[in-house]
Amino acid sequence: MKDYCVICGKALTALDHMLGENRLSDSHLLCNSCLEKASSVHQELLEHLDRFSSNDIRNLLENGAPELVPVHPATIPVPETVQRLPSVTGGSEILPPQFYKRRLKEIKQQLKLAKANLSIFAKGEIKELPHLLATDEPVLAVTDAQFVKTMDAGILLVTPKRMISVSKSMFQLAKIHDYPNETIHKVSFKNHFLSPVIRLHTDTKVVEFECFCDKRDAGIFYDFIDKIYNTNHQQKTDEAKAAAMPAAILEQLEKLAALRENGVLTEEEFTTQKKKLLEKL
Repeated sequence: MKDYCVICGKALTALDHMLGENRLSDSHLLCNSCLEKASSVHQELLEHLDRFSSNDIRNLLENGAPELVPVHPATIPVPETVQRLPSVTGGSEILPPQFYKRRLKEIKQQLKLAKANLSIFAKGEIKELPHLLATDEPVLAVTDAQFVKTMDAGILLVTPKRMISVSKSMFQLAKIHDYPNETIHKVSFKNHFLSPVIRLHTDTKVVEFECFCDKRDAGIFYDFIDKIYNTNHQQKTDEAKAAAMPAAILEQLEKLAALRENGVLTEEEFTTQKKKLLEKL
């Protein structure tokens, strides 16, 4: 096995293996760093890497990319035998193999940009993502996470639209849970020296994920989602308080007026308290 990058000569890391082999037409491998450099010169590499040899990659890095006609997913013929992947709704959807492969490459690049630190057991979950994520829905952050009190390992990721939990046991369909942003009221974190817990507070329940693979990575992931969901939650809370304030102040003014009429407050005291309340509007 050629367990090193044919371009830079460095040994392939666990991250390179975790995100899948970057295999060329001559069976040589690229590390993720060299793939990123080459794909920045020629984007089509992410879709048709197996058509390029190690010499092609060297020429691209030295001389730049030739002009090629991009391949659109709609133009890819769908053969009789295609890969079927489980969908969010539990059914199945046909993805043309070439389009699936292209999306997998793109998502692996997104994981790298998001500094994914997933375990080697997350390969099955990563392979499900092309089916779940639209082309305009990038992965922003991801961590190893499983539902508490279960044996199902998995990953928890966030996109601009939602959070998704994916768990894939060997020889079984993926278990997928979808949490749109509008259903997440806030997130919270329970620290633990062995396995911290990330909580999603939704419309109907609190969902808990245990992060036993890498507690430091779980903390980094939580810090990221905390800025997204808890900021929005605080803004909504402040807006609700502001909306309720005029009614509360009017009620207090009525109580002050009653105290004045009953002789409990003097006219001067009433005026002073009334002024303080009106300043809050």
